[in-house]
Amino acid sequence: MNKILVYIAFLISNFIVAQNAAQILFEKANENYRNGKYEEAITQYESILDDQKVASADLYYNLGSAYYKLGKVAPSIYNLEKALLLNPDDEAIVTNLHFAQKLAIDDIKVVPEVGFSKIIYNFTSNLSYDHWAWLAVFAAVAFLLFFVGYYFSYLTILKRIFFVGMFLLLIVLLTSVLSAFLQKRFDNTIKPAIVFAESTFVKSEPKNNSENAFELHEGTKVYVKETLDNWKRIQLTDKTEGWIKKDAIKELK
Repeated sequence: MNKILVYIAFLISNFIVAQNAAQILFEKANENYRNGKYEEAITQYESILDDQKVASADLYYNLGSAYYKLGKVAPSIYNLEKALLLNPDDEAIVTNLHFAQKLAIDDIKVVPEVGFSKIIYNFTSNLSYDHWAWLAVFAAVAFLLFFVGYYFSYLTILKRIFFVGMFLLLIVLLTSVLSAFLQKRFDNTIKPAIVFAESTFVKSEPKNNSENAFELHEGTKVYVKETLDNWKRIQLTDKTEGWIKKDAIKELK
């Protein structure tokens, strides 16, 4: 038992030390960024990403901004997009991403999604999968408490209040569970990626000798629909599709 406690304490202390070291390196990188030493800052930011399993939106934001200062289109857009995934409501990230996207050569039109599936996606996207799951847990616990209140209440008015509450909480519970399921499904099927190749041809088929469908340049955002050997079938925001070498793009999630 004592050995287990010592081992746990050892792991916790190592974690704390690692977190402190990462924070110190992050502050040094920020200082280099403020002083215009963008390459040094990038090296330090990347070092934190290599050592840490989970990165923050601030880290990706600073890294993307440093790449932007050096005019490196794809890494800048990629890291700012990563930051936006972690913190979609941050206006600074949205603004810097907009500036970075102006560096990209390709101007792809955005065809808006329509129909019932778009409405469902917009609704479920209001919360992440984890948040929907926690809301479902809260609704389930609250439902049980209201049931206990309903069961043990003697006053008619209280029974009605608890009954209506149970009904509403049941709706919240079912909606949360369904939304969590759909959000997880959207996360697994919608796979955005950024083109890192300076210039690459997208093929009509997953073969080197197939016809060139169109050309893309670094920084363009695509969506991966299928993977076949060393090829990925992608779709652009204008619904154009084709096959691209997998090493020409980098997926965001």
